[in-house]
Amino acid sequence: MEYLLKGIVNFREKDYDAHKELFNKLKEQQKPHTLFISCSDSRVDPNMITGSLPGELFIIRNIANIVPPFRETQDYVATTSAIEYAVLMLGVENIIVCGHSNCGGCAACLKPAEFLNELPHTKKWLELSNPVRDRILKEINEDDYGKREWLMEQANVVEQLKHLLSYPYIKEKVKNETIKISGWHYIIETGEIFIYDKIAGEFKLAN
Repeated sequence: MEYLLKGIVNFREKDYDAHKELFNKLKEQQKPHTLFISCSDSRVDPNMITGSLPGELFIIRNIANIVPPFRETQDYVATTSAIEYAVLMLGVENIIVCGHSNCGGCAACLKPAEFLNELPHTKKWLELSNPVRDRILKEINEDDYGKREWLMEQANVVEQLKHLLSYPYIKEKVKNETIKISGWHYIIETGEIFIYDKIAGEFKLAN
């Protein structure tokens, strides 16, 4: 905690002061250009990897960067409501789903069913990626776990792009070319980001 307390003082005295004009502009409203959906993993920092400033990204983080398929519901739905707010209220121009290497959520999906028995809410959440898991387990030999994990991470991103298009207002905006959606796979150990090419059906290194 002491480390964090020193951090907030340092922010106020140095970083905030360097961007004082920006923060004064942001005090009344936000106008982010991009909805960035990423994993909650502490190693993934959306602003750092994109070089963006406060006010540019509207960020949603959850385990395994999952987008629940659209449905009408009276439940409390954090990710779904945040997507709705970003698109319909804030008018973002882009939506990025960013997975990453060594993803604990994707790795857990590939484990035996009982692996998450003591984490019932996590287990329930990751059921949304079961269709992806089933395909990967069927296609990739169980001895090649590294390849399974890598493909699970990438296929999971592609699946979430499909889920985004189940939201009527997103599908309409994509059709009208007023919003763009993109899938990324961030490699923690190299800093590389691979972007999904829908036409080629594969992830290609951003350069």
